[in-house]
Amino acid sequence: MEKIDRLGWAAGIAFVSYGLRIGIRASSPQILDRLQGLLPPNAKPARGPRVECLYSLIVRGTKVGSNVRRFNILYADAVPLARTKDTDQVLEALEMDLQLYVAERARRRVFVHAGVVGWRGRAIVIPGRTMSGKTTLVRALVRAGATYYSDEYAVLDERGRVHPYPKPMSVRENGGGRPMKILPEALGGTTGVRPLPVGLVVATSYREGARWRPRRLSPGRAVMELLAHTVSARRDPERAFATLRSATAVATVIKGARGEATEIADVLLGRLSEQEGRGS
Repeated sequence: MEKIDRLGWAAGIAFVSYGLRIGIRASSPQILDRLQGLLPPNAKPARGPRVECLYSLIVRGTKVGSNVRRFNILYADAVPLARTKDTDQVLEALEMDLQLYVAERARRRVFVHAGVVGWRGRAIVIPGRTMSGKTTLVRALVRAGATYYSDEYAVLDERGRVHPYPKPMSVRENGGGRPMKILPEALGGTTGVRPLPVGLVVATSYREGARWRPRRLSPGRAVMELLAHTVSARRDPERAFATLRSATAVATVIKGARGEATEIADVLLGRLSEQEGRGS
């Protein structure tokens, strides 16, 4: 770490996110505006320079008078995270690790890898790993009239309510390539602003030609399904388990393979509406 500290640092930011104090320093001031766009939603400037985690980004680009591109290097504290000639790629690595750090260590919140939308005062939570199709389903639900909460994390408080994590949707066209950032407003939707109780949990992934025939999970299986996608499950299992029990206490949890997202978006919204009508 002392060797890294001696490198030339031209710019930096310090911020607070979910109770964590984090810093990012860079070798070039020109990258500062792009760093601001990588911060977790609701991040606020820190009042002092003291941080719990420090990211160090060496941005080298192309040397003046040369066509040779040099390596950009990223560290988290003293641990090297990325070494690449592609500036966009090193910034993606920074954003991914930063959000994962916050998700694992957040104070007073439990983060579950999931897409989330709101519908008539309840949340629909879609747990799943990256590339499982949760963003595609969230996008279809927003187009169908649901309120956008997140395509990456369900952020739960101790009462089991879901809070907004309003980062832009990260969409990969044709299932691959560099993701594009899409705001819900571009789909005719809006972003949620208040926490919601969980009404429906949908454990699903895309399978070509699949017919939507989900099965309902028992309360115990429901918690275990969410626990498998909970970032802090190993670090603080007791808090994670208690939070998930609260979240699923009055929710319906279903699981099954799905076909095209547009085919089941209205079905899911209709199911949650029926539950609300029955008072369950």
